[in-house]
Amino acid sequence: MEVLNPHCGVHRDARGVVRLTICNAGSLNILSSAVTNGVREGFEKLAKDPDIRAVILAGQSEKSMIGGADIKEMAKLDQKSAEAFITQLRDLCEAVRKFPAPVIARLPGWCLGGGLEVAAACDFRIAAHDAMFGMPEVRVGIPSVIHAALLPRLIGWGRARWLVMTAENIDAPTALAWGLVDKVAPQGGLDAAVEHTVKALLECGPQALRSQKALLRQWEELPLTESVNLSVGVFGQSYLTGEPQRLMQGFLDRKR
Repeated sequence: MEVLNPHCGVHRDARGVVRLTICNAGSLNILSSAVTNGVREGFEKLAKDPDIRAVILAGQSEKSMIGGADIKEMAKLDQKSAEAFITQLRDLCEAVRKFPAPVIARLPGWCLGGGLEVAAACDFRIAAHDAMFGMPEVRVGIPSVIHAALLPRLIGWGRARWLVMTAENIDAPTALAWGLVDKVAPQGGLDAAVEHTVKALLECGPQALRSQKALLRQWEELPLTESVNLSVGVFGQSYLTGEPQRLMQGFLDRKR
């Protein structure tokens, strides 16, 4: 594993799949300012590499990908430093959300608060059978903010309201039923479930996938008619990559 900084380790395989591991953040992989900035720097550096096909975001331990933000640090904040702290976390979530290639959240154990916000910013969320999810911020006197705003889009207003206002945790089967995660792995099968998703992504045109991710991000923001019309030009531009010609011809050749 290559160490990009004290809190970000990277392993890249021959397929162009990167596993980005959050390091030196305690057993629950807690996001202090230093950890948050280290992981963001890792994503920003990797974003410049056009050959990366997918990123798996993982924690160093099996207790969590990210357990949450650092309460020890947050307890000492005032208004100004609180805004600086949460801006750093916002910037990490945006680095994940705007990463050009697909990002898969590998979710063992606990995924709480800021950890769930980072997970929501990923493209895919794959949970262990015993993973637990929650937004406990209101219990410690703060609202859930920044990329908690993705939750109503993922799971609907009622369920998002339940998570951020009751602060009750939900288990992996509930998270799957709500649409908060995409897949729940059987016991001992988390990495196999992640690899299944990686293989599906590798079957796709890499430029097409990057284009699709960018479109989805725009669809989140734009009115429907604008989303439809914008995508006409993106469809045309895909032919400049050579991928449609190569992959469609390959499909036709196999059909013969």
